Amino acid sequence: MHETTNELTLKGTTTIGAVSKDGVVLASDTRVTMGTLIAHKKGKKVYRIDNHLAMTISGVVADAQRIVEILRANSRIYRLDRKCPMAVSAAARLIGNLFFSYRLSPFIAQILIGGIDSSGARLFSLDPFGSITEEKFVATGSGSPVAYGVLEERYREDLSLQEVLQIVVQSVDSAMKRDVASGDSFDIAVIDEKGYHELSDDEKKRIQTHSQ
Repeated sequence: MHETTNELTLKGTTTIGAVSKDGVVLASDTRVTMGTLIAHKKGKKVYRIDNHLAMTISGVVADAQRIVEILRANSRIYRLDRKCPMAVSAAARLIGNLFFSYRLSPFIAQILIGGIDSSGARLFSLDPFGSITEEKFVATGSGSPVAYGVLEERYREDLSLQEVLQIVVQSVDSAMKRDVASGDSFDIAVIDEKGYHELSDDEKKRIQTHSQ
């Protein structure tokens, strides 16, 4: 089961997250694959959870989309009950506990959860068995080796949100060009003090031009 989980989780797609001094950037390609078949060219893999919180998904689509709905529902309940938004670390721990409780028959999904709260901008990576790691930058999926080539070279913790945005765009663009299971187009979202914002096609094109 462990080998099967890793195979299904890591084959296909590229998702990326990176933290700047004033926000978080999350991105993914939009290609959905079933083995060697391109099942969909515009699959959504970056999701808004709350105005301060978002996540990326990879792995089995049904499992990952179920996790999105669970986190959205619990985030809303938390806000209504406590009159304040859920902390990013609490969102990561909630999904980590869920993954761990189903570890014998796991959700086949790898998740990035990022956002901004009272402790600042934060980013967490979760595997299908509930392990949680806090990261400054991270990439998952079959395109991650290419993406890391850009991230490792260019990322620094003192960069502005706009600078990190350009690096993430270059990372996902490079992965799409070199990894056959990643491609077609990409989605990218920014979470800062103003809230969640998903970039339009024109905004993405402008950043691509400046990052080249």
